Amino acid sequence: MTIDHIDIDSTLKNAAKLIAEDKGLSPATKSLLEVLVLIITLMVNRLNLNSKNSSKPPSTDPHRQKTSKKKKGNKAGGQTGHTGKTLEKVKNPDKVKVINVDRSELPPGEYTEAGHEIRQVFDIEISRIVTEYQAQVLKDAKGKRFTAPFPKGVTKAVQYGESIKAHSVYMSQFQLIPYDRVRDYFADQLGIPVSVGSIFNFNKEAFGLLEGFDDLVKKKLNSSSLVHADETGINVKGKRFWLHCASNSLWTHFFPHQKRGTDAMNAIGILPTFSGTLCHDHWKPYYKYDCTHALCNAHHLRELTRAWEQDNQSWAQKLIELLEEINKSVNGAGGKLESSDSKKYRIKYRKILKEAEKESPPPDEANRKGKRGRLKRTKSRNLLERLQNFEEDTLRFMEVEIVPFTNNLGENDIRMTKVQQKISGCFRSEEGAQFFCRIRSYISSCRKQDIPSTMAFAFLFKGELPDFRD
Repeated sequence: MTIDHIDIDSTLKNAAKLIAEDKGLSPATKSLLEVLVLIITLMVNRLNLNSKNSSKPPSTDPHRQKTSKKKKGNKAGGQTGHTGKTLEKVKNPDKVKVINVDRSELPPGEYTEAGHEIRQVFDIEISRIVTEYQAQVLKDAKGKRFTAPFPKGVTKAVQYGESIKAHSVYMSQFQLIPYDRVRDYFADQLGIPVSVGSIFNFNKEAFGLLEGFDDLVKKKLNSSSLVHADETGINVKGKRFWLHCASNSLWTHFFPHQKRGTDAMNAIGILPTFSGTLCHDHWKPYYKYDCTHALCNAHHLRELTRAWEQDNQSWAQKLIELLEEINKSVNGAGGKLESSDSKKYRIKYRKILKEAEKESPPPDEANRKGKRGRLKRTKSRNLLERLQNFEEDTLRFMEVEIVPFTNNLGENDIRMTKVQQKISGCFRSEEGAQFFCRIRSYISSCRKQDIPSTMAFAFLFKGELPDFRD
């Protein structure tokens, strides 16, 4: 790494060499200097980390600039062949207003009706609807009263309807609007007093109604052929929790837990008996489960980029090009390569990693000095050994059609969690985190199956679930 024309790596190596060779330094001073060099090395290694060579999000990139699209000389707007979308007239408008010609402004003469020129305006009306149910009461000759039954769910003298409940849960859990602002919306736009406590209770009711869905989504994911898994840190009352996600193209399941590893995954109950292919980012606890594994190559590309940019490992650059070439070939072949093609790529893969042994050799056992266990390796060496040891899981995407190149689906599913944390900062209670996870699981699954969120909540508060695809 070079900063202001100074080769930092060479400078640090030279400093470490001088410290080791200086016989006049006391053991305490030498240890202190070695610690300082280590700290400086760690800090320098972080300087050039960004979203392209590490797991850091793009928002943390220094001097981040949006890449502008290449100008093609075309005019602004839709291009030739583009299928445009615009408002279309409806056959049955809600209101019809006939505009008659002011005949007093017409020149003298006789006129006959020739039809109408039609224009439609799409708009909305936000209004409160209060429905009063009057249950008839009959009394017989003995004074015994008989009252007509109220509709199901109408149990109080005054209560909120299903639409208000669905609307408030939609805004708080899907649009991620804080409770206070949801309350203000109902008060300002609809003239309906809805307290923060009521909004909390609506979410709690939705959580309870989704208990059956929670069991359903676990069952569907457990029996599927491919599952994406990922986890991310969340803040619950100032404490670190973990949001675990298991998903595929039709179903999503979120769950909050105090732990990140197998204790949490076992408590969720999806992975312990899963027998399909699990796509993940090589988080070690995932390998505790007896299933087929597929590794995320987006993570590999970022780590290889770091090895190339910071450790000057030329093999890393070659492997980046090879993985991208394989991915392009797989997409061109419809998701799966012929065995002859995959064999050729596998040979190239192994050749690059074999050559990498020269650039990134294992640590010298002669420097063990009585230590037991595995000697410390550089990040590049660790990556190299992982790519060697987990070749099958790394390249599974080129031979199994359902296995993708990356774990992007799993990462995209948990992305809105980070948005929620940016907006609210944290979950105020563990119960609130549970509400969010179960309701977001429902919303995400519905959207994957082309069921609008508003319709999904309308079904929910009627005590029903939409017709899901298998």
